[in-house]
Amino acid sequence: MDFLRWLFDAKLEFAGGGFLLWREVIGNLFGLASALGGMRRKIWAWPVGIVGNALLFTVFMGSVFGSPVYANLLGQAGRQIMFIAVSVYGWYRWQQGRKGAVDDAGASASAAVAPRWAGAKARLLLVVAMVAGTAVLTPIFRALGSYEPVWADAWIFMGSLLATYGMAKGWVEFWLIWVAVDIVGVPLLFSAGYFASAFMYIFYGAFTLAGFFVWWRVRHQADAVRVETTFPDITVGTNNRNGALS
Repeated sequence: MDFLRWLFDAKLEFAGGGFLLWREVIGNLFGLASALGGMRRKIWAWPVGIVGNALLFTVFMGSVFGSPVYANLLGQAGRQIMFIAVSVYGWYRWQQGRKGAVDDAGASASAAVAPRWAGAKARLLLVVAMVAGTAVLTPIFRALGSYEPVWADAWIFMGSLLATYGMAKGWVEFWLIWVAVDIVGVPLLFSAGYFASAFMYIFYGAFTLAGFFVWWRVRHQADAVRVETTFPDITVGTNNRNGALS
């Protein structure tokens, strides 16, 4: 109980009156650890992320939990609940993937999911869902009293939902959705006074780009292996010709 009291009250104060909530810092560190695990396709990324989501929910509902930052970002708070729900799905899906046989992209006991491209149809649906979802949620969040600009809060919520779902499905493109979320999230969080999360979003922006290229390379290598396996005679013939010329 003493630890929980400290966790809810503790803040890191700076000269001039500025401060950071330790809950916000710790929650974002758990989120970073989860992102690192996701890049490496580790199942533990999901439960670690859930812990961070629970902490950040209490941060973004500032007035409810007595935080010294009282700007309620309903999209940010709501997405923590959404994260937890979708993370349970992703956790289950990756566990099932790890139990299966090793596939062409190298999914095994150490890598629970094989990165794959979403495809043209799925990409179109993601874009439509992002735009339409933001349009629908904006007036709802505004009516509930979310922080302005409300469309940015709605954009972050929808992007987070789609990115987390894409990660569970193993789509390489989910990293790019995170980039779109971070671009909008940084200025919104700075303006609302959530500085720890804002700085973490800046780092996430660079990290998600790196994650995209890591998953893209894994997918590219898997495609190369598939081609070599499907057309072995081409490789053999090429080797023979090279040998004849040498």
